[in-house]
This record gives sequence, C-alpha cells and structure tokens, in this order.
Amino acid sequence: MFIHNNRLTKFTILIQKAPEGGYSGQCLEIPAAISQGETVEELKTNMKESIELALESIKDLKKDAILEELEINI
Repeated sequence: MFIHNNRLTKFTILIQKAPEGGYSGQCLEIPAAISQGETVEELKTNMKESIELALESIKDLKKDAILEELEINI
C-alpha cells in the first residue's frame, strides 16, 4: 500500500526467491519498480521505496498528467 495524494493505494508484488539467496520483487502495476532483499520483509520495505521513486519519476516526466486508477473486471 502507498499513500499518494492522500490516498492509500494497494500494489501487487511478484516475489521470487533469488538463486543466489534472498528475494527479488517486481510491482505488477508498475513494472519499472523492482528491488531485492535478504528477507521478504526487507524486500517489501525496499519495494515501497522503489514504487515511490517510480511514481515520482513518472510525475516528473508528465508534470501536467493526472494519475488515475482503472478497475477492470476479468
């Protein structure tokens, strides 16, 4: 979850055990947000930072853009 513009937003993280040890993760909603950690909890903490940085990067690229959530029934 992430608070953005006073909204709490949930993100889905794909977590995989790394062959060299620890865990790697990628945000499914923001594929550019990736990270790693020695434990799942460390990975989650690192993923929050990665998502925040990715969103700030998007915001910087699109200063006049509006970020909206889109729900789709599958």
